[in-house]
Amino acid sequence: MSYPEKLTLVNKEHPCISLLRQSELLEISRSSIYYQPAVDPEDVQIMNAIDEIFTRYPFYGHRRIKPELKEEYGIDIGKKRIISLMKEMGLNAIYPRKKLNLSDPDNQHKKFPYLLKGLPIIRPNQVWGTDITYVKLQKYFAYLVAILDWRSRYVIAWKLSPTLENIFCIQALKEALKINIAGIHNSDQGAQYTSLDYINVLEENKIRISMDGRGRCMDNIFTERLWRTVKYENVYLNEYANIREADQGLGEYFKFYNEKRRHQSLDYKTPAQIYFKK
Repeated sequence: MSYPEKLTLVNKEHPCISLLRQSELLEISRSSIYYQPAVDPEDVQIMNAIDEIFTRYPFYGHRRIKPELKEEYGIDIGKKRIISLMKEMGLNAIYPRKKLNLSDPDNQHKKFPYLLKGLPIIRPNQVWGTDITYVKLQKYFAYLVAILDWRSRYVIAWKLSPTLENIFCIQALKEALKINIAGIHNSDQGAQYTSLDYINVLEENKIRISMDGRGRCMDNIFTERLWRTVKYENVYLNEYANIREADQGLGEYFKFYNEKRRHQSLDYKTPAQIYFKK
């Protein structure tokens, strides 16, 4: 059952089962039960434009996004507002920053070295990569996480969430582990991936942990390419009204992506053909 579907099962007026217990039984965060999107429509329009720019140029920070907004979208706003909106979207700017944003690691969380420099990726499940991206909806937005096999480009698991709390990332990882075990798991140093709960799942399964260095967003280039593909071939074309509609539509798309979409880099085979090749 998907995260959005679980949210619909919550009964805030249940006489016997508390919301805390319901969230535990459904394996969702308690805060998502109370979450009510309250976003200025103008902010949503600007965030969607920022998302399109960042999807094309994932190495852009607010300095480059500002003139792009003005010239391509007719949106002339200050850098502070751009930074604030990027923070809410969970986007990583690749220049050094003093303040933490939603993708910054907690100072108490454990960091791991980058293990993939010069490593040839020659087989499925050798390396999994993961990342989070912003998904625009008609009146608000959601967050999408995916676990991607680097050799085959196969999307092993994915989840949508109304918030950036790490529970949906952990759920995606656990779903992926029902299919197979990775040799190396690579991510950025975001708080979702450096949290003790997430690290424990990896260590319990004896998976080596690799994390991108700060300012090295292109280390996760396969996932960045996935986001560009998903957005241009699905999200931007569909104008999903809400998270449940997006969950259903993305479910259909990822099935197509894995089983039908042929990749030039895979000699025009599908990710599933490479991932499950015996």
